[in-house]
Amino acid sequence: MSNSLGRVAVVIPAKDESERIAATVRAARAIPGVDLIIVVDDGSSDDTHSVARACGASVVRHPMNRGKAAAMETGAAVAAMRDVENEMPRALLFLDADLGESAIECAPLVKAVRENEIDCAIAYLPPQAGAGGHGIVTGTGRKNIEKLTGWSPRQPLSGQRCITRDAFESVLPLASGWGVEVGMTIDLLVAGFTVQEIPCDLRHRVSTNDFRGQLHRADQLKDVLRAVMVRRARRVKVPKDKRSPASVPGQPYNAYHGIE
Repeated sequence: MSNSLGRVAVVIPAKDESERIAATVRAARAIPGVDLIIVVDDGSSDDTHSVARACGASVVRHPMNRGKAAAMETGAAVAAMRDVENEMPRALLFLDADLGESAIECAPLVKAVRENEIDCAIAYLPPQAGAGGHGIVTGTGRKNIEKLTGWSPRQPLSGQRCITRDAFESVLPLASGWGVEVGMTIDLLVAGFTVQEIPCDLRHRVSTNDFRGQLHRADQLKDVLRAVMVRRARRVKVPKDKRSPASVPGQPYNAYHGIE
């Protein structure tokens, strides 16, 4: 699919990120093509919203926590309202609020969508210092995406994504909770869009291997499995007789053979 890309809106879901949101907003503003930054304060108990607004971001507040998927949908809707009639809609760059200064490293995602006719570019992060876990959630997401679409992503839970408006609107409503990225990836590929993982030198807060970290990963696993089971129940998949050959890590992938 051809994606001549104009302006880009950054959407940052945030909850209790007052310490990092300013650095994230400033770094995101420096990404070429970005002309709008929307922070969705998803029920924060701190002053995330005021810090983000002071840095020049447009801020929308959920009075109570509604989850990442809802925040992403809210941000995308606000970006659509800011688009100019009869002009190309902005692409969307979703960023986690805790990236800080490293958010600038997501510039290659925008470039990939601009230049490589990619519908969705997904950040592939380097190993994060201090991260716990044994890869169970990541492996579960990867295995199920591959089973349903043929694509085997290296980081199926990566939330840093640049996506065209057409592609984003095709996968609404988003899967809830921590299953949002896995659900989005499956839906994009089944709908015939092209995706690519792009290495980005990002740094963010990690889940450790203490009890709190284990509870977090348990919640992630539950939500990923829910997103997968919903799609299995609806028979959302790419038929095996129409699938492209096995994916090559780091290369663009369209799930249907004969489509580039």
